[in-house]
Amino acid sequence: MSVTAPTRLTHDEGARVGARGWAALAVLMLPVLLVSVDNTVLSFALPEISLALRPTGAEQLWVIDVYSLVLAGLLVTMGVMGDRFGRRRMLFIGATGFAVVSALAAFAPTAGLLIAARAALGFFGAMLMPSTLSLLRSIFPNRDQRRLAIAIWASGFSAGSALGPVVGGFLLEHFAWGSVFLIAVPMLVPLLIGGYWLLPESRDPNPGRIDPLGIALSMAAMIPIVYAIKSFAVDGPTIVAALLVVVGLVMGWLFVRRQLRVETPMLDMSLFRRGGFSGAILVNLLSVIALVGFLYFVPQQLQLVLGLSPMVAGLALVPGMAAMIVAGLSVVPISRRVPPHIVVPAGLLLSVGGYLIVAFTAQWNSVAWLILAFVVLGIGIGAAETISNELILAHAPAEKAGAASAVSETAYELGAVLGTAVLGGIITAFYRGALTIPDGVSGTAAAQARETLAGAYAAAQDLPSGQADALWQAAAHAFDSGIVTTSLIGALLVASAIVVAATTLRPTR
Repeated sequence: MSVTAPTRLTHDEGARVGARGWAALAVLMLPVLLVSVDNTVLSFALPEISLALRPTGAEQLWVIDVYSLVLAGLLVTMGVMGDRFGRRRMLFIGATGFAVVSALAAFAPTAGLLIAARAALGFFGAMLMPSTLSLLRSIFPNRDQRRLAIAIWASGFSAGSALGPVVGGFLLEHFAWGSVFLIAVPMLVPLLIGGYWLLPESRDPNPGRIDPLGIALSMAAMIPIVYAIKSFAVDGPTIVAALLVVVGLVMGWLFVRRQLRVETPMLDMSLFRRGGFSGAILVNLLSVIALVGFLYFVPQQLQLVLGLSPMVAGLALVPGMAAMIVAGLSVVPISRRVPPHIVVPAGLLLSVGGYLIVAFTAQWNSVAWLILAFVVLGIGIGAAETISNELILAHAPAEKAGAASAVSETAYELGAVLGTAVLGGIITAFYRGALTIPDGVSGTAAAQARETLAGAYAAAQDLPSGQADALWQAAAHAFDSGIVTTSLIGALLVASAIVVAATTLRPTR
């Protein structure tokens, strides 16, 4: 049966592929694993980086966020360039640059230089991710095979995240924090070799033109908003932060207006008129915000408050990552029989429960409850990511796979930015508001403790035992109080994703 309307989806479109197609998928999993390992490793390395480079609270957030911010701002541009110049070519350029900059980031001597290196990684990373997903669209024209391939692709993020804490924990216990960046090099060499033989080149025969003004507007829309969120977390509500939000919204409106008016837009805005496409994008965005926000504060809770080593803390999160993988693969046969507007909300309802577990058990400081919470959270996120990514590609024409993939990845990376900026910013604000500096603690140590939880830990190392214990207990209590509020907000975010999925992902003809 052929597709007779833009939103009518079938299960038997296109020919089925053989062993070569699945071998190509294995090669495409390498950059997916790399990006997810890199994100998780960095979260676990954050305490070590904080102790070594002594970043401020804002710098600590930028170390995490600048990569996703630059990447999210350039994904649409790089997706369009892949459609025009070749998706495999963009993948190879991104892989080479990512490996070189990763080696440089490993030896960054200051927080500022590490932030700059992370920004450069975002630039090259923007070439990687749209290429992998759009190449899947061309390699697997059959929708049943493509759904399984995307489930494996999405599970690669979870697998990399599960591998990251274990590998990262081992590296951090035996080597300096810079070693977590060096693992990119051996992972990208097989991609360049295997990709040359297995990956077909593909491009759009009628691509959108490269639009410098559109690129500038897309960046100008996101950077001010994210910076305003960070500013709010550090300084509270200010006039400057409000103005930045207004500027970002205006730039976003101008970007959309330009894309609707130019003859060959960078981004085909007509895709967003399809309810399933827009709904899947929103579910993707909200799910990633909830996941990344969780992974921002839980590693700090495990390592700094509960005193686990990086290796043990990484192992504590492996069951949750495994649950994401199993859920992402298990939902494939289920989705053939149960429509997405039912199966996605059902899974995400469990994720709400994961955040509520954290909120109501935070004061107990229990590793077991955190493990259970992440398992429950991961089940819903894993199912939602598989289905939403598949729907995004299914609603887009094959020749626009790069642009559609870029939109999907933009939602993912913007979710990563907002997960850290919003939930990370909220927990930072509540930590600072709840922290009471004990009597006798000097001004320098007090200022350091107010910046971050890691700053309080470092400050306590230089104090007499009595003052050190009092300061650390106050910091841990303040952090726990922030976790409760942040977890409740995370639960509300997932609940909003449930509403979006139930109302927009209904099958249409």
